[in-house]
Amino acid sequence: MMATPQQITILGATGSIGLSTLDVVRRYPDHFSVFALTAQRRRSELLTLCLEFKPQFAVLAETADAHWLAVQLQQAHLATEVLSGVEGLCAVAEHAEVHAVMAAIVGAAGLPPAFAAARAGKRVLLANKEALVMAGSIFMDTVQAAGATLLPIDSEHNAIFQCLPAEIQRREHAPQAHHGISRLVLTASGGPFRTTPLSDLRAVTPEQACAHPNWSMGQKISVDSATMMNKGLEVIEAHWLFGLPAEKIDVLIHPQSVVHSMVEYCDGSVLAQMGQPDMRTPIAHALAWPDRIDAGVARLDLPKLASLTFEVPDLQRFPCLKLACDVLRTGQAAAVVLNAANEICVAAFLERRIGFLAIAETIARLLDQIPQSVLRSLDDVLELDRLTRAATRQHLGLAAT
Repeated sequence: MMATPQQITILGATGSIGLSTLDVVRRYPDHFSVFALTAQRRRSELLTLCLEFKPQFAVLAETADAHWLAVQLQQAHLATEVLSGVEGLCAVAEHAEVHAVMAAIVGAAGLPPAFAAARAGKRVLLANKEALVMAGSIFMDTVQAAGATLLPIDSEHNAIFQCLPAEIQRREHAPQAHHGISRLVLTASGGPFRTTPLSDLRAVTPEQACAHPNWSMGQKISVDSATMMNKGLEVIEAHWLFGLPAEKIDVLIHPQSVVHSMVEYCDGSVLAQMGQPDMRTPIAHALAWPDRIDAGVARLDLPKLASLTFEVPDLQRFPCLKLACDVLRTGQAAAVVLNAANEICVAAFLERRIGFLAIAETIARLLDQIPQSVLRSLDDVLELDRLTRAATRQHLGLAAT
C-alpha cells in the first residue's frame, strides 16, 4: 500500500456501489482518503456522507441542490467546496490530487466523468457499464493513450481479471495473443424469474422484478438482472476489457452466485473466482490492487455449500441476453441504441407504463428502426444516445424530457 493515503473520488457515492466503497474506505483511514463525493439528487444522503468523510469537494447534478448543500455544510463549519453538473463531475474526476476514481454513476450520465478520469491517467475503478457498452473502442483507446489503470468492479469482470495472468492484468499483453486463453465464462444468477412459467412473465410487477434472490442492488440493475440484459451488457464489456471476440465469451446460469466467473485455458484448466455475493470484495480488490486487504466480507464456508449448479440460459426466457450478444457482433452504434432504449424501457416499466415483456420487444424494434453509423467520438456516442432515447419515448407514447 502507499505510504500516504490515496485520494479517492467516488462518483455516485449514494448508490449501492458508492456506499460499499465507503464501507471499505472507512476501514482503512491510513490507506484511503475521500477527496470528492458526488450524487445525482440525494442531497440529504450526500450531506450525511460529507459530514462523516469531510471531502474537499462534493458534487450534485442540479445547481439548486448544490446551493442547498453548500449552505448546510457552511452551517456545519465544513470547508467542502460544492460543485454542480457535468462540469463539476469531470473536475473532481480529473483533479491533479486524485489517485483513484470509483466510476459508479449509473447510465449514460456516467460517461463524461469516466472519460475525464481516463484522460487524466487515473486509476479508474469502473462500475459504470456504459463507458464500455456505449463507447468501448473510444474508451479503451483513451485509457491506453493516457496510461490510465483500468480495474473492473462488476463482480463478473473482476473475477475474470483475478483469474488472468499478471502480464495481462498489467496490460502488457493481449489475452488472445498469449497464455492459451480459450474462453471467458460469465456467470449469472438467473434473477428472480429463472423458473417462473413463461406464461406468467407478462404480468410480473416491478416489485417482483426488483426482488433479486442473491444481490442487493438498485432498481435499474435489478430489473436488468431479471431480464438478463445486465449479462448481455457484461458480455459486451468483457469483449472490450479483455480483447476476446464474441464467440469466446459464454454465459452460464449459476443460481448460487458463489462462482463469479471463470477463465478456460487451452490445456483444459478452468480457473474460477469464488466468494460471497458481496460487492465489497471486488471493490477492495480494485482499491488495493496489486495488494489485498480485508473487505469486511464473511468468509466463504465451503462445507456449508449444498451444491454448485450451472445451466445454459434459455434465450426464449431471456430475449434481452440474445439482443445484447447479437449487438456485439453488429457494432458499437447498435450497442448505444440497445443501452439507451433499455434505460428508457426499464424506467417505464418501473413506473408501470409498460409491461415486463415489452422491454425486450421495444428494444428489438428500436434496433431495427434507428440508423446506425460509425461513431468516432464521445460526442457522436452521446448524440446517438439522445436520439435513441427520444425515439424510444415517442414509440412508447411517453412525454419528452
